[in-house]
Amino acid sequence: MKMKFSEERIARLRKLIGKEDIKSPSPFGNLFKGKILEVEGGRLTGEYLVRNEITNLAGMLHGGAICTILDEVMGLTIYTLDIKNFYPTVNINVDFLSSAKEGETVIVRSEVIRQGKHIIHIEGRLFNESGKLLAKGTSNFAKIDHPIE
Repeated sequence: MKMKFSEERIARLRKLIGKEDIKSPSPFGNLFKGKILEVEGGRLTGEYLVRNEITNLAGMLHGGAICTILDEVMGLTIYTLDIKNFYPTVNINVDFLSSAKEGETVIVRSEVIRQGKHIIHIEGRLFNESGKLLAKGTSNFAKIDHPIE
């Protein structure tokens, strides 16, 4: 299946570029206060400040927060596709390679790798501001009988 993009949704997301604390459709995702940096069909880049609430005991970005940030951006990337149904996460695999400390900003990039009839496969990567790779993840999202909008 060839990927088709929603120019209307991409335009909607582009209006949010650079805005602080955008409202995610996911109430849980709103706790992380992300910012969109770039949007195109099947790709999205976001930014998150490592706040105290999302760190571990050592003051580093919590592994669960890394998973959530990747999941949020990968899920938002699906929104750029011309699809009618919601695709929730059915699995996520994350490799933790390094970490970020409280007060640092992390950048996350996501790309749709394959869009099938029922499964969308996406890759995401999390970097520090210097470009060092902190984590990488892959995820599958499955179509359910629930409208996306």
